[in-house]
Amino acid sequence: MNAPAMLEVSGLTKRFGGLVAVKDIGFTVNSGEILGLIGPNGSGKSTAMKAIVGIEKPNAGSVRIDGVEVAGWPSHRIARLGVGMVFQHSRPLHRQTVLENITLALLPDSLLHLFHDRTTEERARRIAERVGLTPVLERLPATLPFADLRRMEVAKAIARDPKVVLVDEPFAGLTSKETETFAGLIRELRDSGHAILLVDHNVKSVAALADRVFAMYVGERIAEGTVEEVMRDETVRRVYLGGKLETAARKEAAFADRDTPFLRVEKLNVFYGKAQALEDVSLHVHKGEFVSVVGLNGAGKTTLFNAISGMVPYSGEIYREGRPLAGQSAAAIARGGIVQSPEGRDLFTDMSVRENLDMGGQHLDAATAKERIEWLFSLFPILKTRQKQSAGTLSGGEQQMLTIARSLMMNPDMLILDEPTLGLAPVILEQISKALEKLRQTTPITVLLGEQNVTFALPHADRVYVLEHSRIVWEGEPGRFAAEIGADYL
Repeated sequence: MNAPAMLEVSGLTKRFGGLVAVKDIGFTVNSGEILGLIGPNGSGKSTAMKAIVGIEKPNAGSVRIDGVEVAGWPSHRIARLGVGMVFQHSRPLHRQTVLENITLALLPDSLLHLFHDRTTEERARRIAERVGLTPVLERLPATLPFADLRRMEVAKAIARDPKVVLVDEPFAGLTSKETETFAGLIRELRDSGHAILLVDHNVKSVAALADRVFAMYVGERIAEGTVEEVMRDETVRRVYLGGKLETAARKEAAFADRDTPFLRVEKLNVFYGKAQALEDVSLHVHKGEFVSVVGLNGAGKTTLFNAISGMVPYSGEIYREGRPLAGQSAAAIARGGIVQSPEGRDLFTDMSVRENLDMGGQHLDAATAKERIEWLFSLFPILKTRQKQSAGTLSGGEQQMLTIARSLMMNPDMLILDEPTLGLAPVILEQISKALEKLRQTTPITVLLGEQNVTFALPHADRVYVLEHSRIVWEGEPGRFAAEIGADYL
């Protein structure tokens, strides 16, 4: 008779008011196995993980650790039973050394044992050696590179030799080389007999590690099986890619500013604390050109756009028509004609549609503003019928249209669109697609589009960059994308 799975989840459901974040999902993880839990942002992965470890209390379902039912238990009891958690964001004690942080994780849950002995410290040193921290044991966390902070999180998670280890977004902020090293560490944990649940939206990274994959979308299971089975699954590919790849590009030679492009980015590096979000990114966009930057969530698209817009510090160079943008404020860059339509929309939700548009056009004279608004209403007719309605009461698709329209109200030379299709229904995608095509055919505007959905991005691109793990890994025409990298994008 086969031994029961080390982690068994069935019927797991978690609601937040009327929102069902996780709906009736179930899977198992055996000792010495890695299960990859994947899905786009907002699919319910993190909520499922938090319900398993007791950070969130599930509304229904079963969670068993080595046969023991723990659903609804507080997190400290679940941890004591044999569950370790490697959090995405490090939470070290900054006044204590690396050795002291690991030692603390080894102390028993008892007021009678508040101090460690020589044996405890020796165990902490062995754990540190196992994860590659021996050279930095006496250093404080603030002095460590980001990869070593991640290793310390692993050391703390495995300090009590848990049966099950949950790893949340393990590769966020790591360079390609660091990702390879960290992946090796996770494999070592599996090979030593731990049951590992690996939670990530980066399909390629998970696929390279996992023995099996469980895919989620909007809280539900969409596929489960081997890596090969899930990667071939049509529903998974539709969720990540959107459908058949189609292209319609203009040749780069058709643009007049070949020697001095409208926008040029050279060796751009961005860090959030110790995490590197962009690594030596270079690209260019010609005046009037539509360029798409495609990549899975977390690849660095938003960080790239925020750097161009002057909202995050960076090293490297960003030029507009040969002039450096460094030192200019975000407001000055926007007033100068580079305007970003943000992923988070950032509308004034208590104000009407018309008032939001008026905010975008406040620098225009009355006649120009009126003319601009009428043009935008022809581009997005639904906004004209909703112009007196508060922005917060619009549907998600209507809010996205308003976000783009407000950006266009500023009459930009370059429009940066960050994930405009995120979470939208096909009928809305079609309307936004038609609006972009009208911009392309009837205006001189330059567009830089960031998208995960390549079947939306490619038809609106003259050229494409692929951003993966914070680096540009491919550049070329959309037709070449489909032929050379489309099948392997996931």
